[in-house]
Amino acid sequence: MRVSRQQAAENRKRVIETASRLFRENGFDGIGLKDLMAGAGLTQGGFYKQFESKDELVAVATRRALESVAERWSTAATARPDDSLRAVCEFYLSRGHSAERADGCPIVALGSDAARQGPEVKAVFEAGMRGYLDSVTGWLGEGREDDAMVVLSTMVGALLLSRIVNDETLGRRFLETAAASVTGRNVGHQGDETDDRPERVQ
Repeated sequence: MRVSRQQAAENRKRVIETASRLFRENGFDGIGLKDLMAGAGLTQGGFYKQFESKDELVAVATRRALESVAERWSTAATARPDDSLRAVCEFYLSRGHSAERADGCPIVALGSDAARQGPEVKAVFEAGMRGYLDSVTGWLGEGREDDAMVVLSTMVGALLLSRIVNDETLGRRFLETAAASVTGRNVGHQGDETDDRPERVQ
């Protein structure tokens, strides 16, 4: 039975959404087309009616994953316009986000995979990271582009480290100390906050 243009568009969207989650959970090479399409409730035979190749799907699914996290950043920032960076840190550097692999940050979930991809996929990641940097720079203030790079690097690195250790306490400390650094607070050796200075990168 022939699929309508509207249904085809809905199927494509469903595959992209599914792939954006499954790639983050399994890696680009950790799931085949058959299982990916089954996850979207479709057959493998319909894949090439929607996409030219898996590489195309990798690129568009990555773009969707980056957009979804950017939307969550925007929601957190809008909820606390007086302290947007701290609000985003509370979401991004949380134990919940650390455990949320399928819906979490694609830079952390797929960064090492992206390094082995072609220029098209790398361009998607680059565009996403530039968007994150623009947001952070806006929260820090004009002329703070270098500080924004430090902030993003700290956040991404801490989230990654929190995911690859067995020790939950160590993982939590990576998140908490990174958040403290990003928002300009000192944390004592026992994890007690000892200072609460204005928001800035140290």
